[in-house]
Amino acid sequence: MNEKYFINIGRQLGSGGLQIGEKLGNRLRIPFYDKELIQIASQESGLGKEFFEQADEKTSHSLIGGLFGMRSSLIDEVYSNYYLSNETLFQIQSDVIRGLADKSSCIFIGRCADYVLKDYSRCLNVFISADMNDRVKRISAIQQIPENKARDFIEKMDKKRAAYYNYYSNKIWGAAQSYHLCINSSVLGIEETAILIMHMAERKFGFNPQP
Repeated sequence: MNEKYFINIGRQLGSGGLQIGEKLGNRLRIPFYDKELIQIASQESGLGKEFFEQADEKTSHSLIGGLFGMRSSLIDEVYSNYYLSNETLFQIQSDVIRGLADKSSCIFIGRCADYVLKDYSRCLNVFISADMNDRVKRISAIQQIPENKARDFIEKMDKKRAAYYNYYSNKIWGAAQSYHLCINSSVLGIEETAILIMHMAERKFGFNPQP
């Protein structure tokens, strides 16, 4: 199959969305992008990674910092007195997503990729949730923090991700009408959830994945 296709994954923190995306990428043999988008956006814009890291999936409307090293073509897109808007950073990152999509099939994690690629017809938009107890255990293990702190961290990050998605996409984070597929990874587990999404991609895009 020569036509490109794209799988965009939104996810609750601790739902295993990152691991599921990686497994999908390996099975389908297509590039997988998460934090890599920050590195690419930094390289292509001439801005330091810290700008994108501070604005990553947050909705505050400004960042203050020196813009030394920024390419002249970007200067008109920012406010004066070293004032850099998050909308500008979102636009730069969005341009990176579209640029990657123009080159090959991809899997994107978060960052409103489903909205950014809304004009691309061959997209499968997925939202992954999980039972809170499973999420808490996963984040507690990954971050090496007590479970009560893991729960607080999850709740704060979910609010930030929801606000970011709702603000930029004008859709509702985690709501069924915003996606083609919403799935609870606690039901099938990480591996089987990845396989289910792969089978849906097979049906939607009309191809046979490699075994």
